[in-house]
Amino acid sequence: MINVFLLTVLLICVVTDLKSRKIYNKVIYPSLLLAFIFHFAVAGWQGLSHAFIGFLIGFGLLLIPYFMGGMGAGDVKLIALIGALKGGAFVFQSFLYIAIVGALMALSILFVRRGMFKSIVYYVASLRGGVRLPGGISRGSLTATYPYGVAIAAGVVLHMITEGWNVL
Repeated sequence: MINVFLLTVLLICVVTDLKSRKIYNKVIYPSLLLAFIFHFAVAGWQGLSHAFIGFLIGFGLLLIPYFMGGMGAGDVKLIALIGALKGGAFVFQSFLYIAIVGALMALSILFVRRGMFKSIVYYVASLRGGVRLPGGISRGSLTATYPYGVAIAAGVVLHMITEGWNVL
């Protein structure tokens, strides 16, 4: 039941992140409240503390990148919600998958955006020919942003699949 709820929230957040580049508080906050209520109803104070510790671990994972300007507040709140729903160990292990998916997304965007792949091929070919062409990675492509909510959702789903959990 909690997996279906988590996947529903992730799907909503992916759609809004792709569409408007935002993860809305009106999705996160009610879901967070439901997560705390659910854990309290199922396991009492111990369940509530489990959810709160997961929330803190998830929140802490992306807090430094957020302060450095590399992450949006919605991304931080989404991963904190995942921690509240599934616990600290789950969110930490998912974070490893999230980081891998996010890195792959960043590299693919770096190569696709503004013909970066073609520029790198020309640059490497010019070096082999003994000619040095101005090239490399432009500053604009290094500061390009992308919807990290997609990486978060994909990393969580990958973690669920590798753990042998029934996603649906």
